[in-house]
Amino acid sequence: MDPDDLDGGTPDTHRPSDQDSSPANGTATRTVGKTDRHASLVRLLTELSAERDRRGEPALAFLGQGYRLLEQNSDSGTLGTQYLTMVEASPYGICVHQRGKVVFVNSATMRFVGAKVSTEIIGMHITDLVDAGSQDALLARIGSLASPGSFSEPTEMTLRTLQGRSVAVESQAVLTTWEGKPAYQVIMRDLTTQKAAESGLRFQAALVGHASDAIIATSPDGLVTSWNPAAEAVYGHDLDQVIGVPVAEVVGAPMSPREVVAAGGVVQATHYSADGTALAVRVSAAEMFDGYVLLCADETAQRRAEAEFATVVETLDEGVLLVGPGGRIELANSAAHRIAGVPSGSLVGLESRTLRLHDEQGVPVPVDDLPSARVRRSGKVETGRVVQVRRRDGAHRWLSLTSGPLMAPGQSVPSVLTSFADITERRAISERLAYEATHDPLTRLANRTYALNHLRRTIADPAATTTVMFIDLDKFKIINDSLGHTVGDQVLRIIGDRLRAAAGPSDLVGRLGGDEFLVITTGYTEAAEVRALADHLQRRLAESLTVHGRELHINTSIGIVIAEPGDRRTADELLEDADLAMYQAKTFGPGRYAFYAPIMRKRVRDRFALEQDLRNAVAEGLVETVYQPVVDLRTGEMVAVKAKSCWDHPVRGPIDPAELAELADDGDLLTVIGAEVLAKAACEISRWRADHGVHCNVNVSLSVRQLGDPTLLQVVQTTLESAGLGPQDLSLDVDETALKDAADAVDALRKTGVRVTAERFGAGYSSLAQLCRLDLSVIEIDRSFVADLGRSSDAEPIVAGIMAMAHAVDLMVVAEGVETARQLEVLHELGCDWAKGPLVAPPGRVEDLKPAYEHVVR
Repeated sequence: MDPDDLDGGTPDTHRPSDQDSSPANGTATRTVGKTDRHASLVRLLTELSAERDRRGEPALAFLGQGYRLLEQNSDSGTLGTQYLTMVEASPYGICVHQRGKVVFVNSATMRFVGAKVSTEIIGMHITDLVDAGSQDALLARIGSLASPGSFSEPTEMTLRTLQGRSVAVESQAVLTTWEGKPAYQVIMRDLTTQKAAESGLRFQAALVGHASDAIIATSPDGLVTSWNPAAEAVYGHDLDQVIGVPVAEVVGAPMSPREVVAAGGVVQATHYSADGTALAVRVSAAEMFDGYVLLCADETAQRRAEAEFATVVETLDEGVLLVGPGGRIELANSAAHRIAGVPSGSLVGLESRTLRLHDEQGVPVPVDDLPSARVRRSGKVETGRVVQVRRRDGAHRWLSLTSGPLMAPGQSVPSVLTSFADITERRAISERLAYEATHDPLTRLANRTYALNHLRRTIADPAATTTVMFIDLDKFKIINDSLGHTVGDQVLRIIGDRLRAAAGPSDLVGRLGGDEFLVITTGYTEAAEVRALADHLQRRLAESLTVHGRELHINTSIGIVIAEPGDRRTADELLEDADLAMYQAKTFGPGRYAFYAPIMRKRVRDRFALEQDLRNAVAEGLVETVYQPVVDLRTGEMVAVKAKSCWDHPVRGPIDPAELAELADDGDLLTVIGAEVLAKAACEISRWRADHGVHCNVNVSLSVRQLGDPTLLQVVQTTLESAGLGPQDLSLDVDETALKDAADAVDALRKTGVRVTAERFGAGYSSLAQLCRLDLSVIEIDRSFVADLGRSSDAEPIVAGIMAMAHAVDLMVVAEGVETARQLEVLHELGCDWAKGPLVAPPGRVEDLKPAYEHVVR
């Protein structure tokens, strides 16, 4: 239906404006048509009066008030003015439209649509003021009004303001007459505030409905009036089961909202769900106009997690500290107290800066460098920081720290959580392993690796002069071979201790292996200073030492190399040069030192070439065997022949037998040469004896290496059988220093009937007990004692003592290296049995041997 179809007449263009109808102007002035308009209002009120009590809507109530006003007064003019004043003052919008055109509006309607004066609206089509979405419903309501005085139901609709905004109103339409013609009067109530309130309530209801915490409303006396879904989930009671029930009964525990509010509004409590499960609940209570509202946060899972976390933290081997924003320790587990060495609970509440921490160099950690301070500054996690804590009991513990920020809700400054492990034992093990990896286990001195690394650092200093001393113990092998490795190890320890004490505090002392030691120093720049240090070291090391009751004297050979600033040699090259210098010192005799010279490298090359030449000579059979007679000093008869190796080098000529033996030993040729000498000597001397009808023994030297050869016995037996000699015809000469360690081999040889001679007796650790213990046949006095006969008053008593010991156990005595008549004379006087040497007869070929050498007889 179109409102234009209603026969409502033509609107009056002279409608009241805000200026002529507003009560604010003092009086309402009537203009053309006022009497008719008043009559229309009276008719409208008359028609509505019958409905006012039945309907009771606000709009009808308002109209009812106007009707009663007219009933009580007869002066219609006055009443009209009063009624219009009441209409203008009404908070409800009142609008009359006829044939679709607005003919009357009050001030509230103008306010609803944003008009300043009524003329902005009067004459507009009613649909221009209604939102398009509400127009169809509006027209339907109007069309439903069939007779004057009929009302529509109050309905929401949306107005469209002159500015294009939307306003929600509740409207009610009445079919009436205006100036004698049908019209519609619309009474409107602004729903903006109500809508906002409803929206707020809906939002609050949504919050309550979707809240994860139980929200319970109660009456003043504690009966449940509201129960949200979370409360159903937490407590297991449906809404219809709890409404009107005391809240204490529902939560399964004493609960008085009034007492909670009085206690500050928040309490911790234990409630019980419908199935009897205990719940840890934080209850917040507030008073509202018709009772109380309770917010019950189920913290059961959180409390369980906290308890589990606390249990885990408490059982950790690592210490855990929580330092609060103010710097105080808020949490400390048992491990933290144990590691810190303090009573349980005593750390909590302390200022973190009171903990005494030191860095890896032992320097106290400043307050602003403590873990908590560093983490607060950086905001980042720090791991692997190592510090030392010094406990009250004086113990020092090493800790590995991990610290990180912990920002709790509402905090502006983070707390700092620090966990720490006691790595004292692990660090000690690591340090011990590192020490063992860089130090000699026997002497606790630096090993080769550490020494070379140290040497590399010192020569890297462009301003430092570095001196390297390579120290070797003279004839240490004799100590090991004769007295055993236990004694040898103790000697090495003593030498190491003496070197450490004799060297400077900043010098490095190391053991390279075996009997080789090293001193690296940067405290000397002149050769004279280095010589003084070498003399000092040798004097200190040469002092007598006692091991297992034996007094020993140790000489050392020292090779010295000096690296001045700018020296381009590497650490390995410097060590090699010092080694060369040490070997050069040995050529000068025991207890000497030598400075490195470039020519020493040539000597090494020559030595290597000589070893290769010897190897080739052995392969080609160029190493010959010579024989030196052993003569009885009483009869002049040759009682034995000592077989020796002889090598005539094509360039150097004859090689000294001692040097030849050293070359053969270094080149692992001594066993091969020894076996060839034994075989050749046995055959040649066997034939010589048969040719000359002379009985004499064959003497052949055995090295320590040969004594350790498991095939030695078989070689000896095969050689004797091939030569046609008996075991008693062979004497194997063993260095006295090797006899002790070779006792088993000597015993095995003696059991075959072969004789054994102790060579160089007196040079080692001679004793009557050793002579008794070993089944020997002959001892040979070392040439060093024989050489001093007639020159040194000490030599004669020593030789006499050796002979006395030997004769006491029925051993024959041979004097080695007799060169002068005076030596021979003294030997006769002392009662020496046999002799050999240049004066007796030089080494020669087998055909040069004689049955007797009468010139040695007194």
